[in-house]
Amino acid sequence: MSHMTYPEAMVVGFIQGVTELFPVSSLGHNVLIPALVGGSWAKNLNVAAPESPYLAYIVGLHVATAIGLMVYFWRDWLRIIGAWFTSLWRREVATTDQKLAWMIVWATVPVGIAGLLFEHEFRVLFGKPVLAAIFLVANGLILFAGERFRTRRSRDADLEVERQRASEGLERHRAEHGSPGARHAAGQVATRTEEIAVALAADERLTRMSYLQAILIGSAQVLALLAGISRDGVTMVGGMFRGLSREDAARFAFLLATPVIFAAGALKIGDLIQYGHGIYGQVLAGSVLSGVGAYLSVRYLVRYFRTRTLTPFAIYCVIFGLFSIIYLQLR
Repeated sequence: MSHMTYPEAMVVGFIQGVTELFPVSSLGHNVLIPALVGGSWAKNLNVAAPESPYLAYIVGLHVATAIGLMVYFWRDWLRIIGAWFTSLWRREVATTDQKLAWMIVWATVPVGIAGLLFEHEFRVLFGKPVLAAIFLVANGLILFAGERFRTRRSRDADLEVERQRASEGLERHRAEHGSPGARHAAGQVATRTEEIAVALAADERLTRMSYLQAILIGSAQVLALLAGISRDGVTMVGGMFRGLSREDAARFAFLLATPVIFAAGALKIGDLIQYGHGIYGQVLAGSVLSGVGAYLSVRYLVRYFRTRTLTPFAIYCVIFGLFSIIYLQLR
């Protein structure tokens, strides 16, 4: 670990931030790319080595990734956390925000338990380049199947979201074509509040689910302990299988990912401090890029999944995974 260079740390940091949110597996990429590059990269950045300091580094980067997520969703988390404390204080679940808060809590329990018990063993045993490539192909097939075999409920949910947005668009059109003063004010308000309104509407739809459905969707995150399987990808597929629209499945996946990613990183901070002597500058540089990459990624993907599918990511995972298998076997 003492030989980790700034380019290595910065590339790994940015890849972590971007691929943690894109449904293509951050750990899979951080296992495969050093192996594909070879040389000092393969030597210094080996996640499968016992007590790997590189493992501590990339999992520690999760803190920066989670911060990037929380910066983007800060209004949502203020509402959700505040509602959770209010729910505890009043011993009730009476509002949308209160139910959503408890759905996130219960849906996080399965992966939290699995992570505490098996995270290190899974990453050491399965965090090998060829296995990561195989699981990346499997991830692509899961994403493809999630789109190809979507339930009627999920497709109907897409139509409901479209109708709701079209109705809101009509009201905005009427407001913006009123008096000049009204047009100016409405334009400013629309710019500031559009994403907030979209989020609130999505939360209303999400809380129609039962707690059991939320737990089942959240349980899909356990698969992400395998390098090559995307946390957000399998969670989205799980959400669509349970009848969520693609957009709502993506939002729920991002909300569920935030506490899990933050906790995973926080648990490795001690190891990072222990093994990171002499590379704190590299750690800082990688963390900054990880946080920036996460923020930019989630900002893009929230809009992307309003109208587009998981299929391009599925194709990418299969192609990159197969290429990696062939290259690693022939090299």
